[in-house]
Amino acid sequence: MLKTPKLVMIPGPTPVTRSIQDQMGRETVAFGDSSFVQDYKEVLADLKELWKCSGEVFVIAGSGTLAMEMAIANITKRGDSVLICSNGFFGDRFIDMCQRKGLDVELLSAPWGTSVTAEDVEKKLAEKKYDVVTVTHVETSTGVMAPIEAIGKVVKAHGTLYVVDGVAASAGAEEYVDPMGIDVLLTCSQKAFGVAPGLAILWASTKAVEKRRSLETIPESYADFEKWLPVMHDPSKYWGTPAVNLVWALKESVRIIKEEGIAERYARHLRQADLFDGALETLGFNVAAEKAFRAPTLSVYLYPEGSAVDDATFRKILAEEGAQTAGCLGDFAGKGFRMGHMGNVDKHILVSAIAAVERTAMRCGMDIEPGKGLAVLQKGLVEEH
Repeated sequence: MLKTPKLVMIPGPTPVTRSIQDQMGRETVAFGDSSFVQDYKEVLADLKELWKCSGEVFVIAGSGTLAMEMAIANITKRGDSVLICSNGFFGDRFIDMCQRKGLDVELLSAPWGTSVTAEDVEKKLAEKKYDVVTVTHVETSTGVMAPIEAIGKVVKAHGTLYVVDGVAASAGAEEYVDPMGIDVLLTCSQKAFGVAPGLAILWASTKAVEKRRSLETIPESYADFEKWLPVMHDPSKYWGTPAVNLVWALKESVRIIKEEGIAERYARHLRQADLFDGALETLGFNVAAEKAFRAPTLSVYLYPEGSAVDDATFRKILAEEGAQTAGCLGDFAGKGFRMGHMGNVDKHILVSAIAAVERTAMRCGMDIEPGKGLAVLQKGLVEEH
C-alpha cells in the first residue's frame, strides 16, 4: 500500500511551495557576495514598504522566540513596568522573558477563546503608567486574534511603547506598523510567510529605535539593535552570519506576496478561514475561539460535545490519512486539535485536509455524513469566483 504524504497543517511550519524550496537548494555563496548583498537589501526594503514602517526592519538568523526577546531587550531597562496582554499560552511566554530582564510585570488575561480588548487596556492604562504594552496578534494556543489596531490607538494615546507579537499572524492577518501605532512588530519565517524555520523578523518604529539609543549599553549582544543596524543598512557588513539561503527563500516569499497583493492576501486568509471553520463545524466540531475573535491563520477545533473520541488516536489516524495537526494546550489539552490554514496554502491543500478529517472521523466511529464538510468548502471556493 502506498504511503500517504502528510500535509503540514500544524500552526507552523506551514507548507513550503516549490519556488521557495528551490531558493533554499541554491548553491550557497559568501555573505559578502555582491548579488546576495543586493538581494538582502531588496528584502529589507520590501518588508518596510509592505508593512508601512518608516523605522527599521531586521531579518536575522533565529527563531520567533529570539524576536520576542529582541523586542523586550531593546526598549526596556530593569525596573520598567510592562503590561502583558495575554490570550493564552504564547502570550504568557512574555512573563518569563520580562521577569528575567528585571521588569515590573503585570498580566491582563482573557478567558481562553476570547481576547483582551481595547477597553480592557484603556482601563489599565488609566490606572497606572506603563512603559510597554505587549499583545499577541494571533494566539496559537486558542486560535484567537486580538484587535491590535484598536488597542494600538489606546496605547499611543497614553504615550506607551507598543509591542505586537505577530509570529502566527504576519503575512496572513492585517498588520501595518505606522498606521496601527506599533513600535515593535515581531515574527518569524515559518508561519504565514511559508518559509522554512530559521529567520527572526522584526520591525521597529523610529520611537523604538530612539528608545534603544537612550538606553546606551544593554546586557544583550546578539539581540542588540545597535549591533545589527549597520548590517541592515549595508548587508555587506558583518555582525552575525546571515542565513544566506533562507534570505533568498524569504525574498521569493515576498515576491509571491507582492504578486498576490498584500491586501488581497489578508482578504484571502479571512475567506479561507471562514470556509475551513464552516466545513469543520458542519462535521460537528466546535471552533474554540469566539466568532468575533477568530484568527484567519489557524484554528483550534474541539471534538463534538459528548464525543468519545480519544485525542491522541484521532490525531494519529489523521496523520495517517495525510494531515499533520498539533495537539491543544492548556485549557484545551486533549479536547481537540490545532490546525493551520495560512501562508501559501492553496485550494488543493484545503480540500485534501478536510477530506482527511472526514476519513479520520469515520475511522474513529464519529457519526458524520461523508462529503458534508467538503461540500461546504467546495461550494465556498467556487463562489469566490
